[in-house]
Amino acid sequence: MRGSRRTFLNLFCIVWLPLLLKAASSSPLPRGSDPPSPALPSGLYKGHTCVGCVLVVSVIEQLAQWHNSTVKAAVERLCNYIPEKLQGICYLLAELYGPHIAELIDREMNADVVCHSLKLCKQDPGQPLCHLYPPPKVGLSTAIRKAKRIMKNSKDLKIFTGFSSVCAFPLLANLCEKIKYVIRNKLPFEDFDGDKFSTFPTLRGYHWRGRDCNDKNATMYPGRRPDNWDVKSDSNCNGIWGVDPKDGIPYEEKFCKGADSQGVVLLGDSAGAHFHIPPEWMTVTQMSAKSFANLPMAFTDELDWPQFSEITGFLNSTIGGWTDSLYLRLRRRNRCNHRDLQNISQNGGSSGNLLYLIKSLARNQLLDNPAIVIYATIGNDVCNGNRDTLAHMTTPKEMLSNVVQALRYLDSRLPNGSHVILTGLVDGRFLWDNLHDRYHPLGQLNRDVTYSQLYSFLDCLQVSPCSGWLTPNETLRNLTSERALQLSNVLKEIARSEKFANFDIFYMDFPLRQTAEEWRKMGGEPWQLIEPVDGFHPSQIAAALGTSITWQKALHEWPQVLGKENPFNDQIEAIFKDQGGH
Repeated sequence: MRGSRRTFLNLFCIVWLPLLLKAASSSPLPRGSDPPSPALPSGLYKGHTCVGCVLVVSVIEQLAQWHNSTVKAAVERLCNYIPEKLQGICYLLAELYGPHIAELIDREMNADVVCHSLKLCKQDPGQPLCHLYPPPKVGLSTAIRKAKRIMKNSKDLKIFTGFSSVCAFPLLANLCEKIKYVIRNKLPFEDFDGDKFSTFPTLRGYHWRGRDCNDKNATMYPGRRPDNWDVKSDSNCNGIWGVDPKDGIPYEEKFCKGADSQGVVLLGDSAGAHFHIPPEWMTVTQMSAKSFANLPMAFTDELDWPQFSEITGFLNSTIGGWTDSLYLRLRRRNRCNHRDLQNISQNGGSSGNLLYLIKSLARNQLLDNPAIVIYATIGNDVCNGNRDTLAHMTTPKEMLSNVVQALRYLDSRLPNGSHVILTGLVDGRFLWDNLHDRYHPLGQLNRDVTYSQLYSFLDCLQVSPCSGWLTPNETLRNLTSERALQLSNVLKEIARSEKFANFDIFYMDFPLRQTAEEWRKMGGEPWQLIEPVDGFHPSQIAAALGTSITWQKALHEWPQVLGKENPFNDQIEAIFKDQGGH
């Protein structure tokens, strides 16, 4: 079984990235309750292909510069850094593109010119010519025409560009369909008993939901009430089962009965899923084989790291900062909550498309424990990559309809005694204010790429995660924040006025201001709270600090949400140790 898993994972990684471009985009997905199409719109595909090309060519050029090597040697060095299971596709691309990239870089043409000449960046009629770097002295258009003349007779490139996607290769078509299933349904790819929980970490497995303890029995999964107090088996996967030989009382009954056991569910977006691209992937001064060791895992988790996230994180962070999460704090408060977590988030999630995503929730009203549900789509209702960005923002009326529909669905699924916390939208002006004049990781070697340049490049390609906030236009930034506040007020009013049968409902502002203030007290700088590569998402530090602020608010204002502290925690730990781990 392990061998077949590895084989599948290797193939998966080869074809995952092109399909991932849509899923991993932090731009919002289409609105509505229908499943998002896994196909890439041509404009979006071209935009992300261009970004990918410019990033890779930039890294190759900088590797040659840093190691004082030829471009050909830099390409080989980069492929050698990639995990062995992915080196084949790297060498294939190097064979196709490497000589052409080397020739153009040797002629002192930058990444923008190279990618336009390779037709991986394209200028649509009537649209501007997009570029990341300052244009060459002869002008960008002139440089591209010169490069295209050099590339004109390349037979290999003509053949390769005939395939619009790796999925056009017949041998990979079936695998692509399986990948699309994962992207579309947000359910574990490997789930033999169909209970929506898995024993495999990525591909929407236990990095996203508590690990299944028996994937051949659909009645055994995290979050359920114990079957016959788990005398003979661990039906709820919390690691507590069996009978105390001293008194004949089942451990689950002794330690967990009346303990207010409950799970944690996040309904969110890329911030909640914890989108992160490691900066060492494009910082040549730090680059090594170790830098890319996590590449297969990152791809098969959609470039998300939910295992370190603010709400459902459970592993020690390997991407900087530290892990602190609502789940870990609830588990410390009551160890009977072990493994009861679900991160139902997606990159590009908004109040509209969450209506489809929510259907992947795993909760049985009759058999399962209550849950604390965090509803947090903190930006995509005002964020999009469209040039007329204001026209594509969610309106207050749409927000009200979307959220109420989601809450009604939850009321039909959540066990009685659950809680829902609505989180307001972030004020994204923080991003431009703290990053625009700083150098991006790609620009640190030569001090030639600022975040302002990156934002303009993405906006030109219409793949910006947020045209309304990542812009030098102060008026537009203010209007975007004004709409975000309007939508937050809708959430606040819902929490005040709406009533549901199976849960109570609360509202809290997104704690950005408090997080920044707390980090300042610790000696940190505001820019460190933002992901360095995309310049948009909360960093690992921000996630951990946000947990503390959310917890303290709940503890002081809504203590009933967190449940009581379990007096048997020490005994549970003494007998069951780590309760089977995560």
